[in-house]
Amino acid sequence: MIKHLRSAADLDAATATLILDTAGEMAALAGREVKKLPTLRGRTVVNLFYEDSTRTRISFEAAAKRLSADVINFSAKGSSVSKGESLKDTALTLQAMGADAVVIRHPASGAPHRLSSWVDGSVINAGDGTHEHPTQALLDAYTMRSRLGKLDGLRVAIVGDVLHSRVARSNVLLLTTLGAKVTLVGPPTLIPLWPGADVSFDLDSVLPDVDVVMMLRVQTERMQDSYFPSAREYSRRYGLDASRMRKLPEHAIVMHPGPMNRGMEIAPEVADSTRSTIVEQVANGVSARMAVLYLLLGGKA
Repeated sequence: MIKHLRSAADLDAATATLILDTAGEMAALAGREVKKLPTLRGRTVVNLFYEDSTRTRISFEAAAKRLSADVINFSAKGSSVSKGESLKDTALTLQAMGADAVVIRHPASGAPHRLSSWVDGSVINAGDGTHEHPTQALLDAYTMRSRLGKLDGLRVAIVGDVLHSRVARSNVLLLTTLGAKVTLVGPPTLIPLWPGADVSFDLDSVLPDVDVVMMLRVQTERMQDSYFPSAREYSRRYGLDASRMRKLPEHAIVMHPGPMNRGMEIAPEVADSTRSTIVEQVANGVSARMAVLYLLLGGKA
């Protein structure tokens, strides 16, 4: 098993499948009266978040606690970071405290790779800049496999602001490793040329032939320029509404990593439909992150 999870590229097909299989076993805990395992008792997991987060931070905290680990939540706001402390000095502090795993979210791409050279414990990337978010890709893949029964051969459309999406990059890497075919859809200004993925600028032509459509939030906070004429125009061309959803095959599912811009990239009636897996993705996130922590830390002496 790998020591760090800094990128979806760290995972080969066998390791990724092992994580997904383990996540399935962890999900079975949710039906038990006592939802905890003693596996990581005595281990310390630090959630080191330099960016605001709701789903990911709470998900990692719940995952660690269900495995009986001690959890330290570190927020850049109100810490020495606000006084100018560097990431390296923060890392050395965590190292001195004996952190067994550090879950990091950081606005700078590559921060988890730098952190892993400064600490002895495992480093898990919870989102770095516009680079990657590997545990989101794992929970997405787990959700697809749970709903559709397989990943090999699935046709997945990732739609929207791909350029600024760390979720999209990790999903392309992981899903192609596991045998899925990925098509990136959006305006030309927001679609990079990534190896392993097809490209389309026409959402309507793609929908009838996919098993999964994953809508992405337009990340206006990361945009320095105008990438499309207006929010209304973007929604008209690339928003998933009820009429577009009807173009999907009967078995196809709709996904969104959250948070959503309801009414822009996804209509409320689509987000709340039976095809939507959005709530499932949140629940599956805990199971997937339990699996990652379990496999990275559970076998250590």
